Amino acid sequence: MADLRVGIDVGGTNTDAVVLDADGRVIAKAKRPTTPDVTEGLRAALDAVLGELGEGQARIGRVMLGTTHATNALLERRNLGRVAVLRLGAPATTSVPPLSGWPGDLRAAVSAGEAVVPGGHYVDGREIGPPGLDAVRRFLDGLEADAVAVTSVFSPASGDHERAVEELIKAEYGLPVSVSHEIGSLGLLERENATVLNAALYGVAAHVTEALVTALAERGLGAKPYLAQNDGTLMTLEHAARLPVSTIGSGPANSLRGAAYLSGVADAIVVDVGGTSTDLGVLVGGFPRESAAAVEIGGVLTNFRMPDILAIALGGGTVVRNPGIGPDSVGYRIVEEALVFGGSTVTMTDAAVAAGRSPDEAAGWRERLEAAVRAHDLGDMSERMADTLERAVAIADEMVIDAVDRMALGKTDRPLVAVGGGAFLLPDAIPGASRVVRPEHAEVANAVGAAIALASGRVDTILPAGDSRSKAIERAKEEAAARAVAAGADPSGVEIVDLLEVPLSYLSEPAVRVHVKAAGPLAR
Repeated sequence: MADLRVGIDVGGTNTDAVVLDADGRVIAKAKRPTTPDVTEGLRAALDAVLGELGEGQARIGRVMLGTTHATNALLERRNLGRVAVLRLGAPATTSVPPLSGWPGDLRAAVSAGEAVVPGGHYVDGREIGPPGLDAVRRFLDGLEADAVAVTSVFSPASGDHERAVEELIKAEYGLPVSVSHEIGSLGLLERENATVLNAALYGVAAHVTEALVTALAERGLGAKPYLAQNDGTLMTLEHAARLPVSTIGSGPANSLRGAAYLSGVADAIVVDVGGTSTDLGVLVGGFPRESAAAVEIGGVLTNFRMPDILAIALGGGTVVRNPGIGPDSVGYRIVEEALVFGGSTVTMTDAAVAAGRSPDEAAGWRERLEAAVRAHDLGDMSERMADTLERAVAIADEMVIDAVDRMALGKTDRPLVAVGGGAFLLPDAIPGASRVVRPEHAEVANAVGAAIALASGRVDTILPAGDSRSKAIERAKEEAAARAVAAGADPSGVEIVDLLEVPLSYLSEPAVRVHVKAAGPLAR
């Protein structure tokens, strides 16, 4: 009986894994240091929870992974594919060429060439002109590229031109194609940027999926694998291979969903304290509040849906110095370098222990801290060291209070859910929050969020506001539901969980922008 689910989340410091039974109870959990190539940490965490299950591992039916592979590739400018960048919008959009504003090193790593050719639509879906298919051929002939990114003017209103070019490229050149109407929303340059990043990540996605499938096969697991998306939902590996950019931001989204599940609180501020950083987000109805602004990734502005996250340089491994703290951190080396573990670096974990804030498993940490101080000739918790640690805790508290105030937007009646391996750093009362909730298994909330996630699909388009509006919205709902099914949802359980209409002014024909999100439990 395949009734168990495994959730794995790769963080900057630790890789967490949990096993949930059919009733959603955590029956095994593990934290392992994230390795430099991240894949080894994934395998170590998986092996740890499988060891707890013993023969029960044969009951595992699904494995869900939230990973930083795509984010790391963009930030570090490595393992990225070469992308031919095509924009359908000549001559109107030629004044701002593709990839304008990109950091030079990222552009050099990604771009195999850029071109603006005829095509595109008006905001109401009318064709500006036919797509320049011959110009597309002239651009691609002789060009060496790993993938093609196609962006058309107002493709959220009509993706016909992008689909026509996609068919041509696949038939005549055999290259994978990233099309913008599947990725971003309104805003040509930001949508184009997201589409190019998506195409550049195809190789990274293939590496991740291969590593996950191989890890499961090596352990004799016949479980169905999934990847977490940046809105707190899941997608199949086939879907992830087409839209790898959707995995960026999956870690914070998993933490928010896991916090809601473990605490039973659907509307709250969530503070996820890791080893390197602290992420703050807001739960609305059990799902992450999405950012209304363009999101910068690796120095590039994009406009696909991302959770509204505020990250601050504070974590259990943050280095304490006199005066001040961080922003540097010992990261996944905390178990080797922090004083409480016998190391020689003073960290925020040491400061929290000195202040009487210790996790349940911290028996003897205070004694080891004092022994470490003596061993490093710092005196037996001398007044100078004690002041440094006390001042570090005060600085950290002020950072958290300020961040909570920025995320609360004036609402002080919401509880604060503290999760993450470093949640013990937080005080028991924080201005701007009605109370502080510390749920059981909070240290692996991100992995729990991956394990409980639904599959989803979304549509962001422009529709006429006249008599045909109702039918057009129903078609958009059907399309969102179909995309949720393609991502792995059970067709019988898909529901519309978000519908937003925004009237568009100054058009010759009345129109509305419609955003639809559908979600449902995973198919058996």
